[in-house]
Formats: sequence, C-alpha cells, structure tokens
Amino acid sequence: MSELSNKIISILKEDSRTPVGRIAVMLGESEKAVEKAVRELERSGVIVKYSALINEDKLDCDRVEALIEVKVSPQHTQGFDSIAENVYQFDEVKSVYLMSGAYDLAVFIEGRTLREVASFVSEKLSVMDNVLSTATHFILKKYKTDGVVLEESSGNGRLVVQP
Repeated sequence: MSELSNKIISILKEDSRTPVGRIAVMLGESEKAVEKAVRELERSGVIVKYSALINEDKLDCDRVEALIEVKVSPQHTQGFDSIAENVYQFDEVKSVYLMSGAYDLAVFIEGRTLREVASFVSEKLSVMDNVLSTATHFILKKYKTDGVVLEESSGNGRLVVQP
C-alpha cells in the first residue's frame, strides 16, 4: 500500500467526513490524486464503510448490548471460518472476532431487551453445531469507544481521605 493511501486511511479513521479537498491540502497532494487513492481503497475493500460514532446513552431508546464469548469445536477442513460465518449471518450480531485464550470467538450483539439477547443465546447460538459453550456479558456502560471518550468525567466523586 502506498504512503499516500496510509496517510489517507489515518485521516479518515480519525474523521470519515473529512472532504477530499481538505485531505489533499493536509497532505500536500492534488485533489485528483486523493480522489483516485480513495476510490482504489474503496474498490479493493480496504475502506469498507463510512460510519458515525454514536453515544447511545444520549438517545431516548432502550437497547441491550452484549459480548458473548463462544467456545467451539473447529471444523476439520474449514477451521473457525465457517463457524464464524454462520454466527455473523444473524441480524442481532454486530461483530465477530476470532480470539486467543479460553474462548474462540467474541460475538457482539444488540437486542431490545435482556430477554431478547437471552433468547438469541439459548435458541440460536448455543444450539449451533460445533458450539461447546458460551459466556454472556452485558455491556452496562460505555466510557470510551474507538479511541473517543464518550462522556467527560467531572472527577471520581470520592473524597480524599488522609490519615
């Protein structure tokens, strides 16, 4: 990958709404060169999607997010890939990662209620072939996401205790 592409990626990771003209000025490149590089990054699948980071706590809607650790028995000829593909096909699933450690997959899901998430785990995920066990962790509050602090702290609210 070219140095220009790497610099463009760095800028877009920080703010995906940065206009091509501004990127060109920041990098001392022509707008056409930046446009061409961005198109190539999109065409090749390096840039998959542009998105906004939302502080869900500021919205007036109830939803539940959970991290589910999944231990699986990998398939003989396809390893973990086909299992992960079966898992990420569900609409509730937002992300799936192959992990090292006690569990093989980390699955992030969203639902409207705790019951909906529990139903997903018990009726869809845990009954899949090759799934040996799961551990569900509900996300209670997000402090920092994608390098961004979602809510500035006004201190820890604790009194200093001195002897």
